[in-house]
Amino acid sequence: MEPVILDETVAQLRSALQRNDLSQASQIVEALRPADQADLFQDLDDLQQKQLLPKLNPADAADIFEELYDEDAAELAVQLPLSTLIRIVNEMEPDEAADLLDDLTPQQAEPILAKIKAANRVKKLIPYEDDTAGGLMTAVAVAIERRMTADQAIEAIRGWHPNDEFTYYLFPTDRLGRLVGTISLRQLIIAPRNKPIAEIMDADVVYVTYDTDQEDCADLMLRYDLLALPVVDENSVLLGIITVDDLVDVIQEEASEDIQRLGGAEPLNRAYLDTNIFSIIQKRIGWLFMLFGTATLTGWVMDLYADQIEAVLALTIFIPMLIGTGGNAGSQTTATIIRAIAVGDVEWADGFWVWWQEFRVGMILGICMGIVAFCLAYLWVGDAKLAITVAVSIMVIVLWSTGAGSLLPLIATRLGIDPTVVSGPVMSTLVDATGLFIYFNIAKVVLAI
Repeated sequence: MEPVILDETVAQLRSALQRNDLSQASQIVEALRPADQADLFQDLDDLQQKQLLPKLNPADAADIFEELYDEDAAELAVQLPLSTLIRIVNEMEPDEAADLLDDLTPQQAEPILAKIKAANRVKKLIPYEDDTAGGLMTAVAVAIERRMTADQAIEAIRGWHPNDEFTYYLFPTDRLGRLVGTISLRQLIIAPRNKPIAEIMDADVVYVTYDTDQEDCADLMLRYDLLALPVVDENSVLLGIITVDDLVDVIQEEASEDIQRLGGAEPLNRAYLDTNIFSIIQKRIGWLFMLFGTATLTGWVMDLYADQIEAVLALTIFIPMLIGTGGNAGSQTTATIIRAIAVGDVEWADGFWVWWQEFRVGMILGICMGIVAFCLAYLWVGDAKLAITVAVSIMVIVLWSTGAGSLLPLIATRLGIDPTVVSGPVMSTLVDATGLFIYFNIAKVVLAI
């Protein structure tokens, strides 16, 4: 649906709610796709949401809940009558229902679990952390054992009544429930009716354990072009599957987190305009204080070389250009390396070759920038020695920045730290202080001050 049309729909919905025509309002929402329903719903105030939700078809209300941010969904859920909430949760996918109930208190979740149809499947999913394979997976609804024939497996699927989570891939188990292979629905259909699953399936199956990080799961699915990824416990017992739609959500979530960390802030847990200003402050203030503290290094370096600055005041003219160029060169490098780490192009063992690659890049960039800087400084102040100082400084600073920018993300990854925290503001602040140190020491030698 086009944004303009959605805006018109929002206006129609609000008009219906103002007239207290809940029947018309629910018809407007139910005519939309789930993602558009969620967008439309979030544009309403709390009172309108509470009025409208009980009037919607439970399946549509469930779609809306599944599209909302976790915190928004939990806040909305506790405001609804218990009977309404049970009808909605009954229509949700087990993994989505588990995520919602996990965000509620035990006292709020227990009455719902006591009434929903898939209570046992949902209970199995609740203990797992949201950002792990266990938190992403959908519990297996039907077991296909390798001893079954193709015909028996098809009959089992018919009795299962597959829903939207069905992936066209099945994961056979042994009699103890341990994962032993994978088989596509196509293979199953074209196989002779009495042929055992063990003779049809592929025993070489890619899987993860329940505690695998969601980003690693997404990497695996992308690497091997998987539509579904089985999840097992420590004994290889099949617990559930992660579907490709879960993968899309993970990629979007991880990208959002990385982008916010690139700017020097902790990621938000909900839509920006729905986030309380104090939550935003909490996400940013720690980083700001840390960067504020590290930024004092720049002042300390300038104070350390106050005599040189006083002797050649023109040195200060080029400080913004030098530290700005160094910070930009470092940030370019960290962004490139972080992306290479994310897609699996480089790892800790490649550290030397990554540094060597960026050393050569930094050398060529530094020479090019140095030539331009020499011409600019000479035309500006007419002092050849000062121009040489600026040119050599910018060459060394760019070389240092690209070298540091190449290794810091790898070191962070090795230490179990998200590499995005060393990019952007952190990299710029580091280069500011070290760049000034380099500049003033070169000036001390060239200008003999």
